[in-house]
Amino acid sequence: MRILLVEDEPDLGAAIAHRLRQEKYVVDWAKDGAEAWNYLESQWTQYTVGIFDWMLPKLSGLELCKKLRSQKSTLPILMLTAKDSLEDRVIGLDAGADDYLVKPFGMVELLARLRALQRRSPQLQAIQLKVGNLTLDYNTATVSSEDTNGKSTQVALTAKEFQLLEYFMQRPNQVISRDQILYQLWEVQSEPESNVVAAQMRLLRRKLADSNCLISIETIYGLGYRLNQKT
Repeated sequence: MRILLVEDEPDLGAAIAHRLRQEKYVVDWAKDGAEAWNYLESQWTQYTVGIFDWMLPKLSGLELCKKLRSQKSTLPILMLTAKDSLEDRVIGLDAGADDYLVKPFGMVELLARLRALQRRSPQLQAIQLKVGNLTLDYNTATVSSEDTNGKSTQVALTAKEFQLLEYFMQRPNQVISRDQILYQLWEVQSEPESNVVAAQMRLLRRKLADSNCLISIETIYGLGYRLNQKT
């Protein structure tokens, strides 16, 4: 998943972003509501979950929810706030939030609520992706390859390799451009080098080949890449 985190408290925002990245999520961290709205209006980046603090400079998390819902957006939203009264919770949910987490909270609970949003959202319901003899498991954030005898071997991937493989497994047989990969899998604040996609692709291909996976990622010169199943 690609997550938009909107949190103006530096320490808390950094801690959440770090934990989410450990779980192999792509995270864009906005420090105020106006910056977050600019991210949301981007024609390139597609978010799968939003984590919004209620009290934000320039544009509150509540206002962000209302603006999104007024545009018929179905983006799942988890609201973070110190407001813990029943009335406040009702206000947040009525504004368009899908779930509500009261500060202070534990990271374990935050991750559990993200998984719950995934189960409730039609576009995020998949627990596993399977292409050929390769399985990507969201619950454990692991990838495994199964041989002809049914024996499963885990493929050790970095967070970026995992994200890259997930993106291709969601789109088998589709040609995906370098720019699509950069805009969806590299964070807005990052400044990747020009050859970063090609370098990551080489590493991923090597690991898939070493694991005897029955898939390959083909270079379509001048266009991008395509995931194919081997016959």
